[in-house]
Amino acid sequence: MAEHGKTDNGTEKPGGESTFTVVVAAVANLGIAVAKAVAGVISGSSAMLSEAAHSVADTVTELLLLTALKRSGKPADATHPLGHGPERYIWAMLASVATFVGGAVFSVYDGVHTLTHGEELGNPLVSYIVLAVAFLLEGYSLRTGVKQVRAEAARLGAPVGRYFRLTPDTAVKAVVMEDSAALAGLLLAAAGLFLGRLTGSAVWDGLASVLIGLLLAYVAWVLGRSNAQLLIGRAVPAQMREGVREELLSVPHIADVIELTTLIQGPDEVLVAAKIDFRDVASAAEVEWACEQAEAQLRERYPAVARVYLDPTPRRGRRRPAAAGG
Repeated sequence: MAEHGKTDNGTEKPGGESTFTVVVAAVANLGIAVAKAVAGVISGSSAMLSEAAHSVADTVTELLLLTALKRSGKPADATHPLGHGPERYIWAMLASVATFVGGAVFSVYDGVHTLTHGEELGNPLVSYIVLAVAFLLEGYSLRTGVKQVRAEAARLGAPVGRYFRLTPDTAVKAVVMEDSAALAGLLLAAAGLFLGRLTGSAVWDGLASVLIGLLLAYVAWVLGRSNAQLLIGRAVPAQMREGVREELLSVPHIADVIELTTLIQGPDEVLVAAKIDFRDVASAAEVEWACEQAEAQLRERYPAVARVYLDPTPRRGRRRPAAAGG
């Protein structure tokens, strides 16, 4: 098989904008976590303590995502000839586990404990103030993530919803989902506090805590599944695969694409491998030129294509040419 591409293609590694998005989320969550914990202790609210655990889990998640962005950006070397792109999905997977264990499990446990044992509700004023400030900070962090998602979707000409569902940039996906869950959790905590104060019953606060935990469990499951698919090896979307096949077939001297394999190795790093049937009359020089032309066309149409491997392969049933002098 002949490789037509570069182990290190020299293009700028993605991640700068993703790093900024994750840092904004991490700074916001760290401050929010401390404020929620203090408010939870003062008010005696189970939902507020669950929200504090939520923010701590989000902070740990963002630290793991920053590690993922840094380590996956290392250049290819002799030991890792295809680069370190997939390593980001390992750390992102650990981040989803942190969200589940650090946020969901604690929130559900604390909520169930409140439902079964009750609690004494204190002054909720501090909690309301913290929730309001947290809502503003989480909203700003979410705005940063959504802005990046929309920009990337527009660059690729894809609907925002479809891009977000299929994006291989799981760091940004994690920030957007966790910030969305955080805003929903803040509303649940506020509702629990209000209804608990209104009725004098801790049931509402405990119920809010359980719902926050279930919400975090859902986010952890979605992110974990996305990273697992990319770790196993996920192909590019069907529309892009058809576009790759179309570009290959448009190159002179290429008669057919017998087998096409694509693999996502990172947010902006795709591998393309194909078994190609070249025209019988094509010379060795023309085959080489066709390979170079195919790579150039693929990179021009899809800048994310980092490596292209083309394997000259005759179609089944074709008679093998006789050896010279035979």
